[in-house]
Amino acid sequence: MLVLGQMNSLTILRTTSVGLFLGDEDGNDVLLPNKYVDKDMSIGDTIDVFVYKDFEQRWVATTLTPFIKANEFGYLRVRHATEIGAFLECGLEKDVFVPFKEQTQKMLAGHKYVVYLFVDKQTERLVASAKINRFLNNENLTVDAGDEVDLLIFETTPLGYNAIINKQHKGLIYHNEIFQDVQIGDELKGYIKAIREDHTIDISLQPKGRQRLEEGAETILTYLNKHKGFLPLHDKSDAEDITRLLKMSKKTFKKSVGTLYKARLVKLEDAGVRLI
Repeated sequence: MLVLGQMNSLTILRTTSVGLFLGDEDGNDVLLPNKYVDKDMSIGDTIDVFVYKDFEQRWVATTLTPFIKANEFGYLRVRHATEIGAFLECGLEKDVFVPFKEQTQKMLAGHKYVVYLFVDKQTERLVASAKINRFLNNENLTVDAGDEVDLLIFETTPLGYNAIINKQHKGLIYHNEIFQDVQIGDELKGYIKAIREDHTIDISLQPKGRQRLEEGAETILTYLNKHKGFLPLHDKSDAEDITRLLKMSKKTFKKSVGTLYKARLVKLEDAGVRLI
């Protein structure tokens, strides 16, 4: 069957003056307009296309790859906004529509927002929503403490940043555990720090234990190699200076320096750390 808002593998059925008609195994067909037809395409070939509705609400196929597909989250820019909703750039000729009722704040032209794309059951049209929490599920978790996960940062809170975990769950990164620049829309690697009894999830941007120390030591070595073998930080340095230079906590810095010192890779001086 043809799936709206998704990539479909379809067979080229016939040629017409306006383009190629593509079909699925169930006998459904859809037009691939001439502007997307490649000279190497032949009847009987199977090609991957994105299926959506054009400006006249007709099903149509395209070889363009959209920034976002149905049932996915994305970070999209508003092309223009009206009183009834906003239109977001999505990599296709037709923009994605976000009705005003699906906005958490009035969207502004030129600004970017994290949204979820879905097929509206009433209108059978592709619609986006900025009400992200509605589309996240923490009841049936597919992650465990310690797992490395993919994150999409989607909102700030007084405690920290909320993130989409593996495109399906919600988690929180606390402000006091962030040692790098983080912005809404960032796609990052993270780690499940803890899962609470109510299924809320705490996330860390740093791995635990030995792996963190190894990564911290590698970060320090990289800095030393890029700065003539000297790092102007020591155990009495301000935590903010350490975070600014190395994007790590003071605790991780001290342990990582200790690891390098024991391995006889660095020596400690009053003014900082020097590469041997």
